[in-house]
Amino acid sequence: MKVATWNVNSIRSRVERVLDWTRREMPDVLCFQEIKTTDELFPAAPFEELGYHVETFGQPTYNGVALLSRTRPKDVIRGLPGDAPDAQRRLIAGTIKSVRIINVYVPNGQSPESDKFVFKLEWLGRLRDWLDAEAAPSDPLLLLGDFNIAPDDRDVHDPELWRGKIHFHPKEHEALGRITAWGLFDLFRKHHTEGGFYSWWDYRQLAFPKNKGLRIDLVLGTAPMLKRCKGSAIHRDERKGEGPSDHVPVVVEL
Repeated sequence: MKVATWNVNSIRSRVERVLDWTRREMPDVLCFQEIKTTDELFPAAPFEELGYHVETFGQPTYNGVALLSRTRPKDVIRGLPGDAPDAQRRLIAGTIKSVRIINVYVPNGQSPESDKFVFKLEWLGRLRDWLDAEAAPSDPLLLLGDFNIAPDDRDVHDPELWRGKIHFHPKEHEALGRITAWGLFDLFRKHHTEGGFYSWWDYRQLAFPKNKGLRIDLVLGTAPMLKRCKGSAIHRDERKGEGPSDHVPVVVEL
């Protein structure tokens, strides 16, 4: 099974780019974040023509996630327990070929001094509580998406520059550590232990040509998934060319 995650930064703005990549790679499961559209306006038809079942959890202008699979997902849920009807749409999950796939778009947090940073930490805490209540570390489970956190120094082009800032703050690392301590492993790191691999580059200050990036798009898996993972890759070339997302796809093969 090939599973991909990609923050597309507006699916309607980049649908042709995303479709081109999808046709080439044809992952079995494709998780999008930041679709920035309602369910009704998501461009499902061209993906369905490729053989995908499309499940969305969108909202106008901001956020939104989608789960696409070549096998119809079962037990699809949208959002965390206790979310208000107008809550930000950041999680969609489904079971595909006995694997529970949880696609998340973790809040950005803006800055460590902001209320949005508090919201980010609280949201991650609720995610951990939900894992405790709904799953077990022995289950075949993937938690993947845009985490907006670079896990360690290898994942940041200049750790000292970023240390203590958004995406690389000790409180974020603590919150992510609580998630992984539940029983999750970074599947990309099974195959790539060295630094210098990034999945996001700012649009400003020539960050991509200078390779000033962060690895904040993660695929975490339980021990059964770690055992089954036979490959992982970041598709860096998708940041090139006309009108790219600031993120690129991350792919694992099971």
